[in-house]
Amino acid sequence: MPLHLIKLAVGCDSVKELKEWVAERMQTAKKKGLPQHHIHITRMVPKRDAEILAGGSLYWVIKGEIAAREKIIGIEPFRDKDGIGRCRIVMQPKVISVSPRPMRPFQGWRYLTEDSVPPDLGKSAAGSIAAMPEPMRRELRDLGLL
Repeated sequence: MPLHLIKLAVGCDSVKELKEWVAERMQTAKKKGLPQHHIHITRMVPKRDAEILAGGSLYWVIKGEIAAREKIIGIEPFRDKDGIGRCRIVMQPKVISVSPRPMRPFQGWRYLTEDSVPPDLGKSAAGSIAAMPEPMRRELRDLGLL
């Protein structure tokens, strides 16, 4: 069973904005002749990397909700120019919307087990839920209608 990571998408206000951000990074990578992978650099290296690489994803928390994920395809520890240990989390550049679920703020990343992940939204459901004003979506979720 794969293990997942969860992380705050700091400065991102919507899944649409996350998708645009990833697309911009892919355009830049393509112009530079780099591989088409989305890379997120973090300070800590996951110790359970084998479980994560067995099909895990990075789940993004956007504005207090787990809202999207990207499949993790690599974990690359390295030292930056100041000698500080860091980690590249390498992902497929495809952002997949998930059924929104509330999540309190936290620092860094956390492990997320398979039985705790929200389900992916189908293409039609993702569009209709994402198109709703955020206060309406949150209220419908709180009422148990989403």
